[in-house]
Amino acid sequence: MTEDVRSGAHEGGLRRADLRRGWGRFVGVLIQVVRWAGLVCAALLAIHVILTIGSANPGNGITQFVASAADPLALGFQDLFTPADPQLAVLLNYGIAAVFWLVITSIATKILTALR
Repeated sequence: MTEDVRSGAHEGGLRRADLRRGWGRFVGVLIQVVRWAGLVCAALLAIHVILTIGSANPGNGITQFVASAADPLALGFQDLFTPADPQLAVLLNYGIAAVFWLVITSIATKILTALR
């Protein structure tokens, strides 16, 4: 009788430990996904800035791809500043959007780490 009670308690303890371990792994993977997603978004925005300031051929497929990917990632920062020089506008607006992605990613990973 006491053996049944002990084994049941032991199994319940293992299950809780397994759940905690599983939750920790899930959150760890989620943290890595969030980090990589933020890094990719910031990198695309930075590449767009570099291609624009470097006067890359706007008809090139790579330039078009990066510009089309960077536009939705700018999240409304595209026209935050409107200087006369269009290259300066891209540097400021898309550069700030890239920094924004890095900051938000950092905050999100800290919150997720606290949930671990």
